[in-house]
Amino acid sequence: MKSTVLRLLALGALACLGAAVASAHGSKQKVAGPNGGRILAAFTPRAEFFVAADRTVKITFLDEKNRPVAPAAQIVTVTSGDRAAPVRLTFTRVGDALVSGAALPAGKDLPTVVQIKADAGAKTVTEKFNVDLAKCPECKLGEYACICAH
Repeated sequence: MKSTVLRLLALGALACLGAAVASAHGSKQKVAGPNGGRILAAFTPRAEFFVAADRTVKITFLDEKNRPVAPAAQIVTVTSGDRAAPVRLTFTRVGDALVSGAALPAGKDLPTVVQIKADAGAKTVTEKFNVDLAKCPECKLGEYACICAH
């Protein structure tokens, strides 16, 4: 009887701890980039991935306050679309951002790999996600950049 009560108390404590951890992690609000794109935090400086109306991709590097900073010597490559025939995008500097020379392939939900090197000699950092171009009904951003809790 005593061990059953202790087990129940231990399980209750673990459940409370799990709820507290989930609450703490859930309180971290997602933020969209200054153009309404997805923030890529795997890179330093962080980068915003934004799909323009013509389906070109704009990469904007951001400071700690989410303000654009001019690209330095970063090299960006984006590979997207059907795995059997992916499209590889390369970028050139346009103002304070890097813009792809070609558009994303056709489709509304594209597996995408973003690779950024700080410079030609640096290690490549990779982030993978789906570029879902549907609009979120709540935040009105593209689903790939959605900041809602759904």
